[in-house]
Amino acid sequence: MGQAGARETEGVEVVTFGCRLNTLDGAEIQRAATAAGLTRTVIVNSCAVTAEAVRQARQSIRRLKRADPALKVVVTGCAAQTEPQTFATMPEVDRVVGNGAKGAVETWAEARAAFDFGVSAEEKVKVDDIFAVRETALHMVDGMDGRTRAFVQVQNGCDHRCTFCIIPYGRGASRSVPMGDVVAHIRALAEGGQKEVVLTGVDLTSYGADLPGAPTLGRLVRAILRQVPELERLRLSSIDSVEADADLLRALAEEERLMPHLHLSLQSGDDMILKRMKRRHSRAQVIALVEEMRRLRPDLVLGADLIAGFPTETEAMFRNSLSIVDACGLSFLHVFPFSARAGTPAARMPPVPGDVVDARARRLREKGEEALRRHLAAEIGRRHPVLVERGGIGRTPYFTPVRLHRAAQPGAVIDLRIAGHDGARLVAA
Repeated sequence: MGQAGARETEGVEVVTFGCRLNTLDGAEIQRAATAAGLTRTVIVNSCAVTAEAVRQARQSIRRLKRADPALKVVVTGCAAQTEPQTFATMPEVDRVVGNGAKGAVETWAEARAAFDFGVSAEEKVKVDDIFAVRETALHMVDGMDGRTRAFVQVQNGCDHRCTFCIIPYGRGASRSVPMGDVVAHIRALAEGGQKEVVLTGVDLTSYGADLPGAPTLGRLVRAILRQVPELERLRLSSIDSVEADADLLRALAEEERLMPHLHLSLQSGDDMILKRMKRRHSRAQVIALVEEMRRLRPDLVLGADLIAGFPTETEAMFRNSLSIVDACGLSFLHVFPFSARAGTPAARMPPVPGDVVDARARRLREKGEEALRRHLAAEIGRRHPVLVERGGIGRTPYFTPVRLHRAAQPGAVIDLRIAGHDGARLVAA
């Protein structure tokens, strides 16, 4: 989540809320807006995934303007795309820019001209039809603000319509970066000393369906590892289990440099709730896929997204979500209390009382903490190549955080033995 500072801004500051892709987009916005010559401007790169995310963006905007009334405030991102009038009616906001053009220098040059000559109420909102955007830019941020891994956005948008999700209306249709462009840039990153690259996208496993020949994510992964032998570690962000293709499973089995950690977009462990969510998998299909992946890669570690308190969820249905943590042997959970988004089918379904939603989210988080402690305990005594981050922390191939026992250069990969854990991370010997 972004944080609005009270300091004065002379050039361009981007305050980003939400997902990894928004963080990547934020770096692109910073470059484009700076190149356009904007000054004394804060750009709020918003998130639409929950009502709370929108509330936090609005709160941040008010705080920014109070701290420096002379600032120009521009709102972009998914919430600006899906509900532009929410921000346009705020007196603190000078301009609302849609998601489709937020990375273009021309967008920010137009904003600068509008600020110089005055912005009318009619000109304040510049939001186009996101579904008219049919290509995605190659957003690759080397090291991303000094971080020790490079995040590479290879896909954007989503063609699915899960009943709870507003994101397709903020990001548009699924679109992919051509394989050759991805491979060429990752080669440049590796040649520049980058040890680890993470492939990201809104619906990563739909990669390639819009490209000539419809290459799959698995084919992209195998091409990267084959054509960039100097890359030490390749990692995937969240994947949709129903779209895991045969090449991806083979890569998981055969490619040691593909990290043995996956994060699954599950959302629920109950078949009726999955149907009402309009998900495309059943509980049994997920469990079968996890068993197959573990057969191919026995050391695989899994995380998952789960929503607590989806409309119509009974206690018995919720217990199916609790039990899928053990059924799939999950080690990391991202738990979301259900948040109704206006315009989605789920917002019109019979809701679960708020106190019940909160209690179920708490129980799921406790289950996740228990699963994490079990994973951490199993790592004691083992040795791992650990990618060093800043702040005395590193990550194993399983993306498990490790507290280092000595200083090491960020970006280095060092061999460490695990001596213990503190409930949240491993501790090196």
